[in-house]
Amino acid sequence: MTQVVVGENEGIESALRRFKRQVSKAGVFSEVKRRRHFETPQEKEKRKAVARRKKRFR
Repeated sequence: MTQVVVGENEGIESALRRFKRQVSKAGVFSEVKRRRHFETPQEKEKRKAVARRKKRFR
C-alpha cells in the first residue's frame, strides 16, 4: 500500500506528484489493467514472453 506523508510546508501538488511516482514505481496501474478483463491462457503466455524478452535486454 502506497502512502505519502505531507509535510507542513509542502504543497498538495508536490505530494500528489510524489504519490503518483510511488504508485507508478510499485506497478499498481499495470496490475489493475491486467486484472480488469479475463485473460486467456494464450494471452497470458504472450504477455510473459514479452516480459522475458524485455528482461533479457536490460
